[in-house]
Amino acid sequence: MENFIEKSEILFLYEGKFTVPNGDPFTGEQRYDDETKHILVSDVRIKRFVRDYFIDKYKNKDKYKVFVFNDKSQVAEGSKESGASARMQTLWGGNKPKDKKLYESAALKLLQECIDVRLFGGISTEKEAAVNITGPVQFALLNPSLNKTDLRIHQNTAVFSSSADKSRGAIGTTTVVPYALNQIHGWINPYSALNSKLTEDDINELFSAMWNSINNSNTRSKSNQSSVLLIQIVYNNANDKLYGTDKLISIISEKEEEQIREMEDYRFDFSRLGVAASSEKVKEIRFYTEIPEIENAITALNKLKIKPITLLK
Repeated sequence: MENFIEKSEILFLYEGKFTVPNGDPFTGEQRYDDETKHILVSDVRIKRFVRDYFIDKYKNKDKYKVFVFNDKSQVAEGSKESGASARMQTLWGGNKPKDKKLYESAALKLLQECIDVRLFGGISTEKEAAVNITGPVQFALLNPSLNKTDLRIHQNTAVFSSSADKSRGAIGTTTVVPYALNQIHGWINPYSALNSKLTEDDINELFSAMWNSINNSNTRSKSNQSSVLLIQIVYNNANDKLYGTDKLISIISEKEEEQIREMEDYRFDFSRLGVAASSEKVKEIRFYTEIPEIENAITALNKLKIKPITLLK
């Protein structure tokens, strides 16, 4: 089938040291599973990393449009118009078809021009131009870290006073993660890719955005993060699937997992990844890392079916 994207799964590992990998928007505290002691990173957090990277990389360029970002340029003051509708107004740019019967097909094409829609999906809520595209690339709603960790309360003082009538700065607390090896699990669906018009170039852009956005994060809570390993498990057929791909990589440490503070405190176990590579369902396993020890270990698992990914600059 022409332009049929290969079905695959993604495992993306990155570490963080004394960071807040994914704060809860309601509490501001790190998402955390109290029973298992694993921190959690949401799919929304990863998609935001990717979109922000595209916005910065392709700002003022026509190569890739991004649909989901704050755009109030088309929203009238006091309007209750949805963000999706307002963003569509920007995309139309005054070129809306005169014939209302063409609205829906034209809106579909507009959405498909946006790389984040081709990857993650998107909607138009405009009257007579309602479109809903399911994203072929999805990540697990919540992604647990590979290691257990105890959260730490960090107290800090602010230079600015807590209110205008006070001269001293405010004192606050932040819950931080001493060390986490985060694993993001994702899927690429070839059938949804046909509807969104996803291309192989888009997937290459996604991988570059995932890797570089983590390394380039410079906010107070995300700056001490580093990309470690990117894996793409490519299937032979669109209906093939391995069970438990999120368990293919594990770590072994002589220390209690809560005491881990750096990569030197543990070693990787890729044995189950090697078994997966031998499966008749798997066409090949592609990977990218900048750590020689990891590269050597993965390449040695199966020299015929494990191939490197060339990351876009």
